[in-house]
Amino acid sequence: MSHLRRSEYQVDTIPLAMARDLIAAHHYAGGSSNTAVYRHGLFHVAEPMECLGVTLWLPPTQPAAASVADDWRGVLSLTRLVVVPGMPTNSASYLLGQSIKLIRADGRFHTLVTYADEGQGHTGAIYRATNWDYLGPMKGHPRWVDSAGRQVATKATTNRTYEQMSQLGYQRLPASRKHKFVMRFRQSLSPLP
Repeated sequence: MSHLRRSEYQVDTIPLAMARDLIAAHHYAGGSSNTAVYRHGLFHVAEPMECLGVTLWLPPTQPAAASVADDWRGVLSLTRLVVVPGMPTNSASYLLGQSIKLIRADGRFHTLVTYADEGQGHTGAIYRATNWDYLGPMKGHPRWVDSAGRQVATKATTNRTYEQMSQLGYQRLPASRKHKFVMRFRQSLSPLP
């Protein structure tokens, strides 16, 4: 497969609707949040209206943020990363790297966190390739999927129970581990253990 030529592509901020459409079409989760702090899209310079990849960033929960930085309010999480099938081999790493540059230049956040899901066959290779620090595996949690195999969250305004998820027709899959990665733009006020 070909390699992406940086001079032929660009990464820009995109509307949330555009990001959500691409994620719904090509990401294993099948959807995303209704909001985001940053939404970046990958475009070929010859086709500037056709989005070929997306990064979506949100603040993580307070415990997740506090696990990687003292000042947890300055932590941001990569919640979705996707490129359309058939793109050159380094497309995702180029998109992610350019997205990180835009976030860093904005100056509002000092730490990024993300996870690679073993259950989806992800090893975190892209995060290693883009200079994230590996913090190790996390305890796995069961996942729920709909009849099309798309992931479904147990939280929908309130947390749904096992029985409620089953009654809605969702299938529970075995737990899979996630691997945690962090990128720090500057040091926390006091280092974490």
